[in-house]
Amino acid sequence: MKKITVFLVLLSFVAFSQEAANVTTRQKHFLVEKGVAISGYDPLSYFTGKPQKGKISYIQNGITYKFSSTTNLEMFKKNHTKYEPAYGGWCAYAMGAKSEKVKVDPENFKIVNGTLNLFYKNFFSNTLDDWNKDEAKLKKQADINWAKTFK
Repeated sequence: MKKITVFLVLLSFVAFSQEAANVTTRQKHFLVEKGVAISGYDPLSYFTGKPQKGKISYIQNGITYKFSSTTNLEMFKKNHTKYEPAYGGWCAYAMGAKSEKVKVDPENFKIVNGTLNLFYKNFFSNTLDDWNKDEAKLKKQADINWAKTFK
């Protein structure tokens, strides 16, 4: 009986350690500013066409998101992978073109195949325009580059 108890404790520790490692990896690779993803914008609001700031906090695998309503929060909880931004919230164009993590303008976005993609924008440059010129190639390369990030 004692051996089984020790085994179960060790198994629990290994499972907890693996989960903690995954959270740390996500925190390391996701764009989080002031402790919050997407600069505090509600990830579900992008799918209705108008990004809006959230006020309700929720932590998903070590990443804090904000939501504008409890309805949006509950939808996120049911399928967070559908609503989390691609490439950890970094610029999709930069990930595809250069395999770089570049900060974004959270109001500069495009839904691609049901996934939120964010883009860098300033007075002189809008990477969403560049993305649109060769989206298929850039998306494919961004997926490859992002997968390498977690190796």
